Amino acid sequence: MPDADALIADAVAAVRGTDVRDAERKLDRLVVGTGATDGAAVVDAALLDRLAGALARLWPRGWQPVDVTRIVTRRLGAQPGRMLVDALAAQRRAQAGAVPQWWDDQLDGLDARIWWDDDASWLSRRAGRDGEDRIAALRVAVELLALLDGLPPIAVLRPPPGGGAQATPRRGGPAPAGSRMLDRVRALLAKAESTTFPAEAEALTGKAQELMARHSLDRALVEATAERPDLPGGVRLDTEAPYAGAKALLVQEVAAANRCESVWNDDLGFATVLGFPADLEAVELLYTSLLLQATAAMLRGRTERKRSSSRRTRTYDESFLNAFALRIGERLRAATDEADRQAAESAGPERLLPVLAARSDAVRERMDTLFPGITRARLTVRDAEGWHSGTSAADRAALHGGASPARPLPGRR
Repeated sequence: MPDADALIADAVAAVRGTDVRDAERKLDRLVVGTGATDGAAVVDAALLDRLAGALARLWPRGWQPVDVTRIVTRRLGAQPGRMLVDALAAQRRAQAGAVPQWWDDQLDGLDARIWWDDDASWLSRRAGRDGEDRIAALRVAVELLALLDGLPPIAVLRPPPGGGAQATPRRGGPAPAGSRMLDRVRALLAKAESTTFPAEAEALTGKAQELMARHSLDRALVEATAERPDLPGGVRLDTEAPYAGAKALLVQEVAAANRCESVWNDDLGFATVLGFPADLEAVELLYTSLLLQATAAMLRGRTERKRSSSRRTRTYDESFLNAFALRIGERLRAATDEADRQAAESAGPERLLPVLAARSDAVRERMDTLFPGITRARLTVRDAEGWHSGTSAADRAALHGGASPARPLPGRR
């Protein structure tokens, strides 16, 4: 009588191979199960256990719950993504010892919870929730296992649960989510994104930018004399298609303006941003808000363009978003420079400038450690109309004050 784990292992190996007929045979054998009276239930419970085990092996290799969910949904679809969330809940149930709060925060954000009565009934109940039969759900589970087993190692940004041996910086993530200042910033940005009046959006987002810049500088001065200061950490931001490259460019520009470094991994669909906690929080909030503004402006520009042009939309959109990102970067850096100037007048340049220089060095050192030998790509403009429209939209975007003067943009050819 075949063993459930052996059947699952054979099916996963076959799915990862190139012989389609062999994969179908192995999946059919798995559907039949072990041959015992409760063979199907044993297979289903073993599948959930294998999924939880595959996830546990990913944590020391740099992956976090949100990262895995993102790539599963991207490569396999929404249904496997929901199945993965169940597996995350099962894996959390099996974790022994203390679990960092940020880890549980990610799981809560994904709504990863045990909703089934027992593991033997999980797959059938998951299939029912998705409007599928058990056989279809079983195939999804095997494909999910094959994907998880094949994921490569990525940079370890924070020690995972039970991963104290991974010597990553303490307190290396974003600032606490419950901060009153950050709650105020989020409220301002939400209003800026929802208003239909550009002047109101500009004022609201300008105030949010001002609060974040001031908070970052204040935090830097306090941490400079702290007994256990903050150290550079990292976050990963979604850069999914369409226009993944333009989104990665926006991440890069927002990161650079906030004293952070970014690296884009196109295959995995995210950009990694390294920096100090307050700066990482600013990058996350600004990137999300500006991406919404850029997309809305692009769609408005596309509508206007259709009235006078029949050329392809994709090249226009891509050039629009690239130009938007680069001009926004210029405006953000100008705002940062102004905040630095005011802070230097208040605290004294002899106190502030060495602190900022030391933090920049620490971020670059972290980048060199985690991403040695990275390469840079040059931006190519394929649609002049989209480029000029994107630049104009960036000048109108909600930051603070009037538009910055026109200057040559880097990377254009």
